[in-house]
Amino acid sequence: MQSHTGRLTTHVLDTALGKPAEGLRIDLFRVEGDRAAERIGSTRTNDDGRCDPPLLSGERMKAGTYELRFHAGDYLGRKAGEIAFLDIIPIRFGIADETAHYHVPLLLSPYSYSTYRGS
Repeated sequence: MQSHTGRLTTHVLDTALGKPAEGLRIDLFRVEGDRAAERIGSTRTNDDGRCDPPLLSGERMKAGTYELRFHAGDYLGRKAGEIAFLDIIPIRFGIADETAHYHVPLLLSPYSYSTYRGS
């Protein structure tokens, strides 16, 4: 039996302001084939731009395809009825090793973003 010691974490940095993105909503979805993605969690970033606790860990850390949806428009100050250049940023990725640490950071500004597999 495989041990579930892995975890999924993220953090968001506001590169326009040069600081962590505090209070940004993040939804986590599990994606299975052609079925609609199932939301399995929702959180907000803390004052360091991170989420406490990990998004997945222990028995919940299962191999598969996942999607993080970062609510950038709300964080960046989109007003009701306004069309923002960036609104919800989806990042779809796979977890192959349930014992590994998967870190999916987001570097964010009002007109661009980037991500990578961190450590």
